[in-house]
Amino acid sequence: MRETPRAEPPQPRPHRAFEHTAGASCSGTPHRSDGRPPHTPRGARQPDPLGRPGTTPPVPGRPALFSALVALAVVTWQVLVHGPLARLDERVSRSLVGTVPRPLSELASDLGDMTVALPVLACAMAYAVWRGRRSAALHAGLAMAAVPLLVVPLKEWTARPGPLEPWAQGYFPSGHTATAAVAYFGAALLVSNRLLPVAAVLTAVTGAGLVLRGFHWPLDVFASLCLSLLLLGAGSRRTRRSSG
Repeated sequence: MRETPRAEPPQPRPHRAFEHTAGASCSGTPHRSDGRPPHTPRGARQPDPLGRPGTTPPVPGRPALFSALVALAVVTWQVLVHGPLARLDERVSRSLVGTVPRPLSELASDLGDMTVALPVLACAMAYAVWRGRRSAALHAGLAMAAVPLLVVPLKEWTARPGPLEPWAQGYFPSGHTATAAVAYFGAALLVSNRLLPVAAVLTAVTGAGLVLRGFHWPLDVFASLCLSLLLLGAGSRRTRRSSG
């Protein structure tokens, strides 16, 4: 009677074993063949504003910041030389002013007033300090402090007249829009990223109210949004580097 042949044990594959045994002998954790760790170490992830690990606040990338800088430069140049973009801006503004009731547009534009926007940011900064995010709170405060330092010289340099006050000067860019954007977006980044849509709505309502009431040209508002993106993006990147 012939014996049933026994199955040969599987032979190890040297090229596969070499890829996965580098870390197994010490920690029991296989390593990737390209030298990268199998996952991001939890200690390297930044906590969110509520203290939960694994998330970081959104930070505008370099292309977005560069695009905002280029857009701000182009718009400022058009305002200075009263180019075709500035003339189109004036025609659009004249078709929009007065299309909504004046009390409503004034109420919307008041969202960018210092007495309204600054307390919101101050409360968010206090909350961030209480949560141990002093660096983020500091950068948000510095971004707000930089608004008048940048807006006022631009107003004096461009000397743009207003839609309803052609004898006046200093309307470009919009200080109310920049105040609203930096305050509301800064507060949202300090408290919770879920509030970013709320900040976007408040900023958009502010800019729309300023245009519809005739307090600013549309390009005044657009330039302030570009400037605010630069301020918020720079502050967020510094916060991320300092906390990392």
